[in-house]
Amino acid sequence: MKKIYSLLLLFAVTLSFAQTFYSENFGTPTVNSLFPAYTSGTAPATFQNSGTITYTGNGDVRSSAASSGYTGASGGGNVFLTSTAGKFIQINGLNSSSYLQSDLQLSFGHSTSNTTLAQLAVEVSINGSTWTALTFPQNPTTAWNLITIGGGQIPSSSTLSIRFTQPATAQMRIDDVKLASVSASCTLALGTPVVTCNTSTLALDNYTVTIPYTGAGNATYVITPNFGTVGGDNPTTVAAGNIIISGITEGTAYSINVLGGTCNFTLNGNSPDCKPINTLPFNEPFNYTATSSLGSQQSWSNLNSGDNIIIEANNLSYGTLTGTGNLAGFSGDGLEAFTPFTQTILGTIYAGFMFSITDYTNVTTDGTATYFATLTDAAKNFKARLFIKKVASQYQIGFDSASTTTNYDLSLRNVGDVVYVILGYDFANNTVLNAWINPNLATFSSTTPPTLTATTTAIADLGGFVLRQDGLTSTPSIKVDELKISNVATDFTLSASTFTQINGLKMYPNPAKNNLYIETTNNSDIKVTITNMLGKEVLTTKVINNSINISNLTTGIYIVKITEEGKTVTRKLIIN
Repeated sequence: MKKIYSLLLLFAVTLSFAQTFYSENFGTPTVNSLFPAYTSGTAPATFQNSGTITYTGNGDVRSSAASSGYTGASGGGNVFLTSTAGKFIQINGLNSSSYLQSDLQLSFGHSTSNTTLAQLAVEVSINGSTWTALTFPQNPTTAWNLITIGGGQIPSSSTLSIRFTQPATAQMRIDDVKLASVSASCTLALGTPVVTCNTSTLALDNYTVTIPYTGAGNATYVITPNFGTVGGDNPTTVAAGNIIISGITEGTAYSINVLGGTCNFTLNGNSPDCKPINTLPFNEPFNYTATSSLGSQQSWSNLNSGDNIIIEANNLSYGTLTGTGNLAGFSGDGLEAFTPFTQTILGTIYAGFMFSITDYTNVTTDGTATYFATLTDAAKNFKARLFIKKVASQYQIGFDSASTTTNYDLSLRNVGDVVYVILGYDFANNTVLNAWINPNLATFSSTTPPTLTATTTAIADLGGFVLRQDGLTSTPSIKVDELKISNVATDFTLSASTFTQINGLKMYPNPAKNNLYIETTNNSDIKVTITNMLGKEVLTTKVINNSINISNLTTGIYIVKITEEGKTVTRKLIIN
């Protein structure tokens, strides 16, 4: 049986106790930024390091094509060296003098647009004028990969500079530059960490990091995580096994140091998204704190990188249907927000929502098209895409399975119009996608003729929905409200007044103290989620005998989200 072993906590802050003594992930730029301007930026849109460490060169920092696929990939900004030969970035003011040259190691993420041309040159200097080329195995790939350079090539110096140069006409990207001290005589080898969510709920969950290792059992090792509890096998006494760090809070990046003998390792990584799969029907009124990120909510995740899709304190109205909660807003380039739902392989899937284009001035070229909402399969592959195309001061709506389309509704729509759209796919009629634009919600059914259809190859499954930002000059300012995803058409066949209402809903007393009473006409299962004014969930429970216990909540104002039979209503609650 594996046992938890004792952990000696180290709080040393001197460099001699840290393997990685320089780390740079290049922040998260909001626009493509040349180095001089980026140096004076505000975090996170600036370099991680400043002061004696400076950055020069003729490349720029971008958020596109974010790093991924290797341990510790930061996924934010990265240095972009264009296809002009000689583009470079130079890092000055590095201090490696506390370490032996034989132990110094340089690592960085790298990708290239052309694997057949001359590849990246990496040089070091201790005076800024005489440069020495570093040798390392090159395995160029258009995907991101981690390059590590050791072998005593990096000088031990208080005036170290490193230069990365693109010598040909291939575009290149660099991210996550690190300098570390790794003893050449260390026999301990750490494998790739495996990160696992312990649970996936609408609350903040915990996750576990499992680190395989070999070559131990020959020294006293101390394992120090920034968070969590150490368990698994003890490398002090067990030659090969797994170090396990458990109980790390979701959203907290992990950093784990292993120190012993001549070994000194630090592993860094990002938190997984321990988020649940939404059951159908799924109603999303965007009832989250205004100015917060949609992707940070427990029903959503961020894809790619860039600026966030933001919750805004407002609502849209379609006819007499008015949104509840808040809405989601976005514009230009940036990340996508993804919400999963129950993987579906039979029947029909519908996704309906209101949207409004509120500002088209950033899209200056007539005919510019983009897609901003998609249905995906469970693996997040885009399967049904909703397009918009600028037509002078107006726009058209298009629909297709591919990333481009000529399949547009002929109606011209104006900035400020509120449009209701339903996307649908019938697995029985598996080569046809449907889109209904501004349908009559009082009479909508599976037999309502669609506004647009699109052909597709048969879709094996559907399991997600994405709101997408494309580019600074292609995606206008868009607001989205009252998303509903269901496999039953009649969930949309509701009068506007009952679209999001729960029949006979009563919530009392208000203000309340110890117990809150909730009643409805249907008397079906009722789920309640309570959030504070900072958007943090403080209670999720089912209503039992028309009552929930709120005695553990402190005095203040809360938002109560009540869900019954796929319908969701929010109420403000005062606890005294």
